[in-house]
Amino acid sequence: MAGNSIGLWLRKWIKRLLITINLLVALAFLASCASPFIPPQSSIGWVFGMLALALPYLTTLLVFSVFFWLTIKPIWVLLPLLSLVIGYAQIRNTWGFTASSPKSKQKPSLRVAHWNVHSLTGISKNKERKQLARTEIARALKETGAQILCLQEFNHRYNEPGSRADNLGLFTDTYPYYHFSKDFTRDSGNYASGCILFSKYPILASGKIPFRGKNPESVIFIDVLLPQGDTVRIHTTHMQSFKFAERDYVDIEKIKLTDEASVEASKGIARKMKTAFQKRGIQADLVRAVLDTCPYIHCITGDYNDVPTSYTYRKVKGYRQDAFLVNGFGLGRTYNDLAPTLRIDYIMPDTNFIVQKFQMKDEDLSDHVMLVADLFIKP
Repeated sequence: MAGNSIGLWLRKWIKRLLITINLLVALAFLASCASPFIPPQSSIGWVFGMLALALPYLTTLLVFSVFFWLTIKPIWVLLPLLSLVIGYAQIRNTWGFTASSPKSKQKPSLRVAHWNVHSLTGISKNKERKQLARTEIARALKETGAQILCLQEFNHRYNEPGSRADNLGLFTDTYPYYHFSKDFTRDSGNYASGCILFSKYPILASGKIPFRGKNPESVIFIDVLLPQGDTVRIHTTHMQSFKFAERDYVDIEKIKLTDEASVEASKGIARKMKTAFQKRGIQADLVRAVLDTCPYIHCITGDYNDVPTSYTYRKVKGYRQDAFLVNGFGLGRTYNDLAPTLRIDYIMPDTNFIVQKFQMKDEDLSDHVMLVADLFIKP
């Protein structure tokens, strides 16, 4: 009898534990789904931003819960199932469901390539390989056949023609027109880095809107006249990153441990993440204001450093399209570090465009994946 009592108590305890876990996962999932609507610069908004990073994992756990409770206690299916229904919009923003781009007989009006080029140094630790990376990056971009290149973390050293730092010279033979943000400068302006827009077509106008505060980065744009007579505006930007240094990656490994060192490491990482979320929220508001005043058909690309379930993504996207969601499949990871779920780079044309084709190209030359989109202007 005693054995039966213990067994019954144990089953009840396990059942209650599973229900509690299920409830906590559902609450965390719903909180992550609320992230796009809560400005991270608010008092606790950044916490929702952190939860948004976990949405793919929380979704997977809820789907597993649905099948688990179907076999154990069907009534409890309602909790994970209802949570998934409520959060469907954010699930749809996270996963692409188009396995291949439909073939089109119409020639695209514009092909746009976007890439964070990682300072054109590559990701290899081999010195010779690093020196070759810049020419390989230029080759890979030219091979896309894009008329517009939108690059982040680009750099150039002036007054040294033909040198290994003459990165503009790698592109201007094919893309004679460009607008360079020069967000960061040193050596009396001889060295500059930031975002750059290259174009095969003449640039009618260009501009730079710097972010507020101490961050020197910006959103830039060019207006180009296409051969068919349409004027389009292309924007690109690089938003606040977490700015993890090599030591921070060591701390991230410490967090996996359960000791005092992991607690201290967690505090340091959390502080950096909080700052980045808050700054991106402010930057996203500015970018949205810039886009809303655009008088032309337009497209924005960028390394937003934020996932599709974030305030940053929702604010910038507005009514615009996400080219990956139109013609992409899966999670669409664009950042090759930290986690396999980080889609933080985007091409977002407005609704005057039809996204004919979308490609992701991992050239193993940057910690980011190159994005290429064929855009057709609606008649």
